[in-house]
Amino acid sequence: MTSLPGGSDEGGSPTKRGRVVCARCGTFADGPQPTWTCSVENGVRQYFCDRCSRENLRAIEGRLDSAWW
Repeated sequence: MTSLPGGSDEGGSPTKRGRVVCARCGTFADGPQPTWTCSVENGVRQYFCDRCSRENLRAIEGRLDSAWW
C-alpha cells in the first residue's frame, strides 16, 4: 500500500519538506525521484537513490531490510 506525500507514515529519510535523502549514502534530491526506491522498514519510510538501489537489487527483491545489505 502506498500513501500520498504528507501522509502519517512520513518520516525517516525526508529531511525537510519536499527534500529527501538516500538512507544508504546520503545523496539529496528535491522530492522523491521516479528512479529511487521507497521502503517502509519498521514503520519508517526510507528512500534509496538509484545507485544504491541498483547496487542492492537482489537484496531489495528478496525483501531484506537495508541493514542486511
